Amino acid sequence: MGYITVKGYSSESFIEKKSEFIGHIRHVESEEEAVAFINSIKAENRKARHNVYAYKLRGSNISRYSDDGEPQGTGGVPVLDVLNKEGLVDICVVVTRYFGGVLLGANGLVRAYSHACKLAVDSAVRQEFCECSQIDAVTDYNMYSKLSFLLPKFEVKMQQELFEENVKLSFFVKKEFCEQLKKELTDLTNGKIEINETKDLWEDFA
Repeated sequence: MGYITVKGYSSESFIEKKSEFIGHIRHVESEEEAVAFINSIKAENRKARHNVYAYKLRGSNISRYSDDGEPQGTGGVPVLDVLNKEGLVDICVVVTRYFGGVLLGANGLVRAYSHACKLAVDSAVRQEFCECSQIDAVTDYNMYSKLSFLLPKFEVKMQQELFEENVKLSFFVKKEFCEQLKKELTDLTNGKIEINETKDLWEDFA
């Protein structure tokens, strides 16, 4: 099983009845990183009325959220719901609200915070990490064309191709394809290939 997150930081905003909602999203891998991100957004937006947030962490299986002064259940929960529906982990979203003087009501707040989070999510670059192995293979030059035809069938992510005394290839392959690929590499080259595998890695295949 893989997981989906986002790369780096992104943000997007919109206006709803004179209130500005700014969705900030960042990849995080610990509670410390999430809290630091939240605090940095609050520091940058000291004049904002609210900085609602939610974050989800894969490794520790932790989810946290805060309404930050909005009526209970109208801010943090809608943001977390969007992250759950999008299937994102290792992620933190902060939605900053600059109050425009017009009350939105509970339903209006839920819609606004959900929309701001979705805008932020859609603005970010997604990463799909899959459990995989890194394969380092060495073979003869006359085998290269055969390998070039085979490897794309297994959706490998090529890292390096070196053409020296022999051809040296380094690539990632998803765990579920690894054993079959190694077998086909050996069969295709009649055993004239050296294969070294590094297991239990995670790599972005998006």
